[in-house]
Amino acid sequence: MSKTIESIAGYHAHVYYDSDNKKVADRLRRRMKTRFNVNLGRWHENPVGPHPKGMYQVEFKADIFSSLVTWMSFNRDGLSILVHPLTGDDIADHTSFAIWLGESLKLRLNKIS
Repeated sequence: MSKTIESIAGYHAHVYYDSDNKKVADRLRRRMKTRFNVNLGRWHENPVGPHPKGMYQVEFKADIFSSLVTWMSFNRDGLSILVHPLTGDDIADHTSFAIWLGESLKLRLNKIS
């Protein structure tokens, strides 16, 4: 399962939320968009794919990894965030290669094709 840095096509961050903290997730999203060159995915109110609860996806390039992930760790305000590379190995990307900010959630790995 050895990979090289060159095999990373970019990164995803998945910001998880529920009805109790959606405003917190929205504030983080708006602040992130003004500070970083990221592509923001749509709001998913319900579990989708391997993700066990509502979330939105943040897509970003490797050159902002350290600044964005550090910023998210300081500004997540209690939210759980999964950060993973895009190597072409979806299972490993979401497990072995993943980083959790905050509480880790049990992913539905059987939903990854």
